[in-house]
Parts: sequence; structure tokens; C-alpha cells
Amino acid sequence: MNDKRDFFENAYEEYLNANSPEMEANVPIPGKERIVAVQKNDDGDIMAFKTESGRELDYLTALDEAKGGKLANIDVFHKYGRDIIRSEPDGIKENNLDNLPEF
Repeated sequence: MNDKRDFFENAYEEYLNANSPEMEANVPIPGKERIVAVQKNDDGDIMAFKTESGRELDYLTALDEAKGGKLANIDVFHKYGRDIIRSEPDGIKENNLDNLPEF
């Protein structure tokens, strides 16, 4: 039983240590744009996004682009009865959407 657990733990560690281009902060991903800034409302909720090319996207447009795979390092998940945009969890606080500069 320990051999199987060791195998699973080693496989998981290998997965965690694998560096994919999507997880590298400064590596361009062909066909995808990075979000570099956000705009928040008075409650601190993100309501718009700015991409590295300077495009400014309202929430629904960004949601459509994220679902279409056009935005790098962004996940879409369903919560509170609606789809929500969030940054991929990569352990780097600086690139979390809430921590990006505002425009």
C-alpha cells in the first residue's frame, strides 16, 4: 500500500513542478492576450479589464473571450448562479486579478 501511495505522491510532485509556458509570467502564449490591469467599482468588484495590447474589455466581453480561450492565465468557473472570471491559481499573488493595477 505504501508503494502505491509513494507512486501517487511522486506523480503529483512531478505535476506540481512541471513548468508550462502558460504559468510563466513573461512568456507570450500565441493567440492569447494577458490581462494587465483592471477597473473596479466602488465596492471593489472588478468590472472591466485591460489587455497587454491596450484593449479595454467590459466584464461580459472578457468572459466571452476567456471562454473562447483568447485570454492567457484566466479561468472561468460557475458560482453564485453565474460564470465568474478569475486568474489561474499559480501561487503568484502579484498576477492575481485583484492585485493588478487599476486603469
